Amino acid sequence: MGGTMDGTKQRRRGNTRQRIQDVALELFAEQGYEKTSLREIAERLEVTKAALYYHFKTKEEIIVSLFEDLTQPIEDLIEWGKRQPHTLKTKQEIVRRYSEVLAGAAPLFRFMQENQATVRELSIGEMFKNRMLGMRDIVIDPDADLVDQVRCISALFTMHAGMFVLKDLEGDPEEKRKAILEVATDLITQAHKGT
Repeated sequence: MGGTMDGTKQRRRGNTRQRIQDVALELFAEQGYEKTSLREIAERLEVTKAALYYHFKTKEEIIVSLFEDLTQPIEDLIEWGKRQPHTLKTKQEIVRRYSEVLAGAAPLFRFMQENQATVRELSIGEMFKNRMLGMRDIVIDPDADLVDQVRCISALFTMHAGMFVLKDLEGDPEEKRKAILEVATDLITQAHKGT
């Protein structure tokens, strides 16, 4: 592989495991998680079921691996945030990075939204909750008053709402992401003034 393969899109295409994840997610979105079989995933990929089996034995494994891969940047962000001083600049940077991470994981969050029963069964819900608690801990000052703590949590919720509730709003997705980020940043900034 020469230096021409740049950008995650390219890299994701070149990697069989990730191609399987992407195609599985497409099929789940089209016809629902329950109705999709491993065989159909293999067919769309134009590989044998055995080739697919080499990477994943079940649909559950595909979703769990996707979840781990796409939320790893959230873990990294939490680790980074814990090491930073609790300054306004840090918090604004956390919100900015989080916005990008969420945009990258959007197809997964749509899956979670549309397949809540499956998510509950697969312990993804639990993992997701832990990631959220980690995010909360790096944007909230424990000694801030309650209103400012709520502002910080609302900043995170605003970004989550941006993926589901606001997707029906008119406008270019990137414009919407910027608008949502601006509101989240305002909330964090306002909360910080109280401390």
